[in-house]
Amino acid sequence: MRWFLYVVAAIALAAFVIGVVGAMLPKAHTASRTALVAMTADALYTRLSDVSQYQSWRRDVKSVQRLPDKNGMPAWIEDTNGMKIPMKFERMERPSLLVGRIDTTELAFGGTWTYRIKPAPGGSELTITEDGEVSNVLFRFMSRFVFGHYATMDAFLNNLTRLEDGKK
Repeated sequence: MRWFLYVVAAIALAAFVIGVVGAMLPKAHTASRTALVAMTADALYTRLSDVSQYQSWRRDVKSVQRLPDKNGMPAWIEDTNGMKIPMKFERMERPSLLVGRIDTTELAFGGTWTYRIKPAPGGSELTITEDGEVSNVLFRFMSRFVFGHYATMDAFLNNLTRLEDGKK
């Protein structure tokens, strides 16, 4: 019985420490990744802005539900690993800039991804900058110390470069 109490106390202490550390972390963060993509800037812009095709090349996207445009730009809900995330583009400047935003305040996280595309030898240089906010302290701790702020961008870029290599 005593061991059971020790285990419960240890779990409670760990949860408390995670909550305190999460509360001490800043709500906002910025993370950025750059990759060379073997596509012209225009072709890359088309790939990134055609949300109806995300499921064909992004392994994490189970489905995309297209919504009516907002301010003349695409809006959609993407089901990524069981989480339905409302999204929209809020800036589209072909062929060099896209800004996508999580279009809800109901999730534990939110923010934008800015895609900057510029021609480079062998294709295009794509820089993704995440300006994110994590409101839930537990998720903030997990985002910082477990998943990392770069994990989603890295997976996105891996899917994109896997596609250009001809792999599905």
